[in-house]
Amino acid sequence: MTTQNDDAATELLIKEVDEDLRQEKLETLWKTYGNLIIGASVALVLGVAGFQGWKAWDARQRQHSSAQFSEAARLVEQGKRDQAAAILGKLMVDGTSGYRVLSELKLADLKQDAGDTVSAAAIYEKIAAGSADATYRDVARLKAAYLKLDGADPAAVEKMAEPLAVESSPWRHSAREILALVAVRRGDAAKAADLYRKIADDQAAPQGLRARAAEMLAAVGGRAKG
Repeated sequence: MTTQNDDAATELLIKEVDEDLRQEKLETLWKTYGNLIIGASVALVLGVAGFQGWKAWDARQRQHSSAQFSEAARLVEQGKRDQAAAILGKLMVDGTSGYRVLSELKLADLKQDAGDTVSAAAIYEKIAAGSADATYRDVARLKAAYLKLDGADPAAVEKMAEPLAVESSPWRHSAREILALVAVRRGDAAKAADLYRKIADDQAAPQGLRARAAEMLAAVGGRAKG
């Protein structure tokens, strides 16, 4: 019995010592890293609070930009283009990223409608060279190329349109029409006919564009054969 009692006492003593050592180790760790742990916890709380605050602010900014853009569109419908342009110009600076690009595109459209194709093309080229979503950049590139067909160097127009004329591009139909018009301008009827044929035969092309391409193909086809 004495041996059993001694073993039990020894085991109890070992447990107490282990507990004391663990407690001492925890105290040492707390003294060493306590401030860091508190700081990290506070930073996490502040970070979450800050993120939630930013989300609320961002939502308000988007709502404001949306309302301003809608107001500009309404003014355009009413023929108040100068007032609409003023709002769009402000949104280009103060609006959220998506509405900044939309405002630039809309303002370029207004300038184009007013006959100021030079300014419109400049805005489109700015968007195309910027960091906006690829869809916006591609649309802007096509619009700029169309506007530059009459005055710009044909090589410069081709450079804008060719990357969008590949088979995998959703914009290939419009890009090929631009390239065909450049070919006509250069007197290259064979190349123009080939491009118009691709558009006319592409079932995925818009019907209006296919019909226009077929008419142009008939017009330049004879020259290409001759």
